[in-house]
Amino acid sequence: MILGISPYLVTNGNGQEAVKFYESALDAEVLGLQTFGDMPEDPNHPTPEEAKNRVLHANLKIGNTTLMLSDTFPGQPYNLGDQVTIAIMINNVEKAKEVFGKLEDGGKVQMPLQETFWSPAYGQVTDKFGITWQVSTEVNQ
Repeated sequence: MILGISPYLVTNGNGQEAVKFYESALDAEVLGLQTFGDMPEDPNHPTPEEAKNRVLHANLKIGNTTLMLSDTFPGQPYNLGDQVTIAIMINNVEKAKEVFGKLEDGGKVQMPLQETFWSPAYGQVTDKFGITWQVSTEVNQ
């Protein structure tokens, strides 16, 4: 079942500043903020020092709406026009695979649907209309 969708902003290294700005400008409540430095360390792919304070994921509540935000990883492309994506939360892996496959039809996979440390199935796909979707599975343990 699809749980909901949220706008997801992508910033280029100034995510912490953006979170503070939206917190003030939009009376946002910061529900959570993780940096790349907060990720579990992978000895095969250590997090570079310049990435550690960048925002991996921020979750803000504005009224009855959730706004999500993250920075690009250093060295990753940042393209004007790609600053806003849509996050879609789904409550089971099979439904996530189904939705991802349908969005992929005629589109382009940015990150294959895969297990991550925060989700059993997460991926990014740009659909045939040029809209980028972040498909994330949230399974209650």
